[in-house]
Amino acid sequence: MPFSAPDFVARIPFNPPDNIPVHEFMFGDEEGHGRYPKTKSKAPFTCGISGKAYSATEVAERIECLARALAKELSWKVDKGSEFDKVIGVFSVNTIDSATVTWAAHRLNGVASLASATYSIAELVHQLETIEAKALFTCVPLLPVALEAAAKVEIPRNRIYLLDVPEKLTKDAPIPSEYKTADQLIEEGRKLESLPKVVFSEGQGARQTAYLCSSSGTSGLPKSVKISHQNVIANVLQAANHESTYKAEEPEYSLGVLPFSHNFALMIVAHLSLYRGDGVVILPNFDLFDMLRVTQEYKLGRLWMVPAMVGAMLKASEIVKQYDLSSVNTTVVGAAILSSDVRARYMELLPSSRIVQGYGLTETTVCITFENPNDIYAGSCGNLFPGVEARLVDQEGNEVEEHDKPGELWVRAPNVMLGFYKNDAETAAMLQKDGWLRTGDLVEFRKSSNGHDHIFLIDRIKELIKVRGMQVSPTELEDHLLLNPLVADIVVVPIPDEAAGDLPLAFAVKSQAAKEESDGEVAQELVEYVEGSFATHKRLTGGVEFVDALPKSASGKTKRGVMRARAKDVLDDRRARDAAAAIQTFDFDSDEDDEDDDEKNINDGKGLMDREQAVPVAVASA
Repeated sequence: MPFSAPDFVARIPFNPPDNIPVHEFMFGDEEGHGRYPKTKSKAPFTCGISGKAYSATEVAERIECLARALAKELSWKVDKGSEFDKVIGVFSVNTIDSATVTWAAHRLNGVASLASATYSIAELVHQLETIEAKALFTCVPLLPVALEAAAKVEIPRNRIYLLDVPEKLTKDAPIPSEYKTADQLIEEGRKLESLPKVVFSEGQGARQTAYLCSSSGTSGLPKSVKISHQNVIANVLQAANHESTYKAEEPEYSLGVLPFSHNFALMIVAHLSLYRGDGVVILPNFDLFDMLRVTQEYKLGRLWMVPAMVGAMLKASEIVKQYDLSSVNTTVVGAAILSSDVRARYMELLPSSRIVQGYGLTETTVCITFENPNDIYAGSCGNLFPGVEARLVDQEGNEVEEHDKPGELWVRAPNVMLGFYKNDAETAAMLQKDGWLRTGDLVEFRKSSNGHDHIFLIDRIKELIKVRGMQVSPTELEDHLLLNPLVADIVVVPIPDEAAGDLPLAFAVKSQAAKEESDGEVAQELVEYVEGSFATHKRLTGGVEFVDALPKSASGKTKRGVMRARAKDVLDDRRARDAAAAIQTFDFDSDEDDEDDDEKNINDGKGLMDREQAVPVAVASA
């Protein structure tokens, strides 16, 4: 029995069109597509540093002119070749023209792919190779990395273009004249002839790729997800209608600091905001003071955030209180669910703001759930979007139809990806032939006090720790440990163990309150803190290691893969220490009592202690 959106969630009044490209949906027939009128909209994108902005009409003109110039530069024809012959990469911090570049690619019947501004040369090379990029937009601060990566994938320098960024990021460095800027291309395009219109046949928008988006998939290196034109359009309509019961109709300004290389920012912050007539104030990176300043200056109504940003505000609460943030009516938090404690503290800090959280994957374009302020269920990811079917499947492949019982979430919807680019095996592992997508997430459906279905994320199935065959959710342990005043940040990962398979190992960042205590003391306190609340197999039997900081992705998520690899290094170090200690304590001169000692140990049960009763070792990093 598939689950679906509750009755109070507004349905999409028309089927997401499958015969138009994204740019036409965003800037074309307003009445037919339900878009807020361009002439009454806020400026879609405003630079929060310089104040520079373009109206919706100007953005549409810039898309057209940029597409004309690129068609000439790259010898591309709108009606010739596959979309994959016309792939444009974007490797930049957020700018007011980042989205414009992607829509210009669509205007050429091509594809856009955005790479994280935090990427190393090797990471950028991997993405550019995977997507087979033919041109690259970057910015001056990232130009050295972009040039090296482009050279390795044979993108010529005359196909590298620059996006304008605030002067404070360039540190007065001149723009190299060798590279054309987006502004120069747009000016050139104004003098060129109009391009033929992009014409889609019925159903083409559901088959043709608009974006290639990076995702981890089920394993291994990042993959490129094929997001169709209809996928984007459907997700915009789903989100807009889900919010229609509480979102103010009048346009407002919102925060645009989340990187557009992440789908939450690209699809929801950029596309959804523009569709609703809202304006986005762009910041190139997260700076608390800049964020507070633009919130006050532009009277932002909505903050798009991740938990790390919420945490930064709470830690600097006295500074936050110096700014007038009373205009904020909604804070939307993506990437991870806030704990009830953090949520309560944030709402106390910003009493004017409701909190909305959601759930989604790159493979579902982005979101498939949002919370609704009229039906809050603490800890949930909210209700399903309209048009989304969901089912739960247990480890044996049986469908879970009951509430309050976990299973892997499978979804089917018009916003589910086409597949992974040139990776049929990975596509087959996630996407069933009948359209159901295996999310790899363990969830439960629970009914709120109003009787509506809510999704609760238990954990990533591939991140679950198997201790003697029993599943341990690292998220459950992390949420508990984050309530301890000694912990500033934490991640729990498996460390291999011959008898148990894996054991839970915590990598912790000490809070200021813990700085005066030794690593060993804090580790033991955390071990005991978990022991008092969880079953034996969930305890920190893998120990506790301390680090200065945890590696984070651009969206603020902890890079668990990095810490899993670190756990293997920890295991190697422990084995080396144990071996060295054994050599130092071994009595090379006497073995006459060995057999008697062995027999006594066996009879006493020494060395055969039940691991469930063993005291966890509290280990501190060197």
